[in-house]
Amino acid sequence: MHMLFRTLLHVLLLARRKPSLGLYEVARTRFITLPTDLDLNRHMNNGVYFSIMDVARFDMLVRNGVFGLMRANDWYPVVASETITFRKSLSLWQRFAIESRIVGYDEKAAFVEQRFVRPGADGTPEVYAQGFIRARFLRKGGGTVPVTELIEVFGAPPADDELPEWIERWGADVALPATRAAAPSLWH
Repeated sequence: MHMLFRTLLHVLLLARRKPSLGLYEVARTRFITLPTDLDLNRHMNNGVYFSIMDVARFDMLVRNGVFGLMRANDWYPVVASETITFRKSLSLWQRFAIESRIVGYDEKAAFVEQRFVRPGADGTPEVYAQGFIRARFLRKGGGTVPVTELIEVFGAPPADDELPEWIERWGADVALPATRAAAPSLWH
């Protein structure tokens, strides 16, 4: 339930007070590690990272205008795949930021990179964890929004900003069959 309150706080209040962003600019969303974020080891639970990434993505989508475009077109985003790599733990009451950026598209989905950062010893942002999200956009009336239509409405990524080959391969490698295709749970 606390994630719902965090999301509403960021989407309805805080994001609207921050400067607008270009579609492909980095959004920085600030957080603090709360007692409800901790696991038995007294650091942020690995599942909470994904939940807080959701909040930061919505902050980014409000600030870069995508949220308004989605509402105008009756679209909504869903996560198709996600992965995260951890480097350092976040402890109780530590302040951190999540840097979020749309990194590109494949033939079916959009990709977002998100980094958990804190000031390093020299004051520059230090990465604590890094995640990648592959998201599809769906129509409220049913069906998937094709990437060509997304780019038509949102605008194309910068020409020098190519989607890394490994992330395209990752997206394809972890994809499950389509929702109408058979997907039996067989263990080999």
